[in-house]
Amino acid sequence: MAMASVGELGLVELVAALDQGTVDSVAATTAALDRIDASQTALNAFRIVVREQALAEAAAADRRLAAGERAPLLGVPIAIKDDTDLVGTPTAFGCGGDFPAKTEDSESVRRLRAAGAVIVGKTNTCELGQLPFTSGDAFGHTRNPWSAEHTPGGSSGGSAAAVAAGLVPAALGSDGAGSVRIPAAWNNLVGIKPQRGRISTWPLAEAFEGLTVNGPLARTVADAALLLDAAAGPHPGDKHTPRPLRVSEAVGRDPGRLRIAISLRIPFTATKTALDREVAARVHATAATLRRLGHEVTVADLHYGVLIGATFLPRSMVGIRHALDRLPGARVDPRTKHNALLGRVLAPALFAARQAEPLLRKRIGNFFNDYDLVLAPTTATSPPGVHEIDRIGTMATDALITAACPYTWPWNVLGWPSVNVPAGFTATGLPVGAQLMGPADSEALLVSVAAQLESELKWYEQRPAPWWTNHTV
Repeated sequence: MAMASVGELGLVELVAALDQGTVDSVAATTAALDRIDASQTALNAFRIVVREQALAEAAAADRRLAAGERAPLLGVPIAIKDDTDLVGTPTAFGCGGDFPAKTEDSESVRRLRAAGAVIVGKTNTCELGQLPFTSGDAFGHTRNPWSAEHTPGGSSGGSAAAVAAGLVPAALGSDGAGSVRIPAAWNNLVGIKPQRGRISTWPLAEAFEGLTVNGPLARTVADAALLLDAAAGPHPGDKHTPRPLRVSEAVGRDPGRLRIAISLRIPFTATKTALDREVAARVHATAATLRRLGHEVTVADLHYGVLIGATFLPRSMVGIRHALDRLPGARVDPRTKHNALLGRVLAPALFAARQAEPLLRKRIGNFFNDYDLVLAPTTATSPPGVHEIDRIGTMATDALITAACPYTWPWNVLGWPSVNVPAGFTATGLPVGAQLMGPADSEALLVSVAAQLESELKWYEQRPAPWWTNHTV
């Protein structure tokens, strides 16, 4: 198989090709590493690439394949985000500074390796995952494969860019306020924010006071579900251990006729927000497809109330403070220092914020007495310009990110699953998304509906033109 063709394969397709022997892992991994190298100057998706280690792992995978061994991801090149520990490399989490190499893999990486995956490197993320942009003084700007002048989103923007550009067939990200779903929306990808604890965040018993979970980014629902299943599972030290699920089994399963609420209402924010007309139109078009599939789709707004935002703020800011404390000597933006200081100020409110979560789950959970799922915009706007976040103050930054991304964070407070599905493109060719949102442990239902949409919309057939190859921005 030609190496250019290998880059066109999704995760499920590449697993099948390796199983059938039409390509070997060394060839597939070499091709991925070469695509990363050719794109890095322009696209800048990766913080760390581990070429020698990846090729050694690929060679070992080929020996296992030749011996007849099989595993869910055996020999497949995968990327992880640079908030995730990979043995032998530092975890800078978007920050500048010199940090020691990790001596152990995170639990999610351990599980990916157990499934046979070949880890090719760690993708860029903004400082401590705070922004729906992927840029920073430590590594520059990661750009959107669909438009060099726009951000891929964040904070899992490096993972999203790597998948959308075909550098790897799938990648792991993390989502503390939309950081998987937002870049998925802005890169024409499927992004799954699973139930809290579905994928372990160990060596953290929980991340960002329970807000952050790990989740997959891929071009298809089946690819994202396969990566989720491979990475899922608890560590003995985890605070949250939901009952096990095999999400891949829901791909292609008929979910039956569902009651789906379409909610365009923006959760309460302290800054001005409005839903862009083009984004709203694409979400309504997704709702129309769901109706054609036989579902009952009704306009019915979720009312979050003020309390949910009041609980999110101390949890997120204290999380930033703790993340920065784990990186002594880190060189960070003044906005990051400000947020870490705010986390110190808000620490006394943390206990009350955590205690409010069951009450919020009960109140918002009552919505699911009448509806099976919620359809909402993933973002309020299309991707902003890649430099819009540069060198502006804290208040201006908060206004910018809230105006662009006010929809995703409540599900992080609740800890429930949500899936971004591609919803089409703006008139200028920028991708936008819609999110399917469910109650606790509803990943299988969300995946089955997302796969139904994919069978109609076939978003995976649309790929960006590879402007980034051997090109300098």
